[in-house]
Amino acid sequence: MARKPIRRRKGTPKPPLLQRLRGDFLTGLVVVLPVFLTIYLLWATIGFIDAKVIPLIPNRYNPENVFGRNIFGFGVVVFLTFTTLVGALTKGFIGRKILHTGERMVERMPIVRSLYNGLKQIVETIFSQTNNSFQNACLIEYPRKGLWAVAFVSTDTSGEIRERAGADELVSVFLPTTPNPTSGFLLFVPREDIVYLDMSIEEAAKLIISAGLVEPPYPRAAPARGAKSAPPAAKRASAPAS
Repeated sequence: MARKPIRRRKGTPKPPLLQRLRGDFLTGLVVVLPVFLTIYLLWATIGFIDAKVIPLIPNRYNPENVFGRNIFGFGVVVFLTFTTLVGALTKGFIGRKILHTGERMVERMPIVRSLYNGLKQIVETIFSQTNNSFQNACLIEYPRKGLWAVAFVSTDTSGEIRERAGADELVSVFLPTTPNPTSGFLLFVPREDIVYLDMSIEEAAKLIISAGLVEPPYPRAAPARGAKSAPPAAKRASAPAS
């Protein structure tokens, strides 16, 4: 009997050349674009600071006159040095006295006063290193039940707001907008309606800025010994007693 020819399995067909090149290009773009944008923004920021600071330097100390050429980043060094010295002086008695005198002068100018106080509060909030910053990331049902939004827990609400709202425990929650998390809404939410998240404030901010494209890893690794962790995630912040 004649033997049947052995059929060989065909391997997975390779995609067309253009499709492979397109995939390679997109992969390279994912790697190169963040690096390029980071370098570009850093370079542009340094150039912007140099353009604003170097003209304020006396000609005697201008790097172009001292070294014979312009030094890129020299304005950044001057700015950092000046800012550090101002911070050190402000911590002392004389520096605080000068600062308070200047603020009293600003308080007498109606338009300038409002602008200065607003900017001061924003800067102090951004660079605050105290316990007054956001405590945790959380989920709240907004703008209606069944729809969830990522928010930041600020502090426990007290005083007139809690009294007028008639709630036992109210929490101040900041609901940021996408893609600009610096603007948003201040909400006073009952504690039992808040779902605490394990993700950090920075990870929640990345999630909001990216419109949900950048999600933090979950489940999370166990925290190191001695590290503080967020309250355990639950359906509600506090379950009703049985």
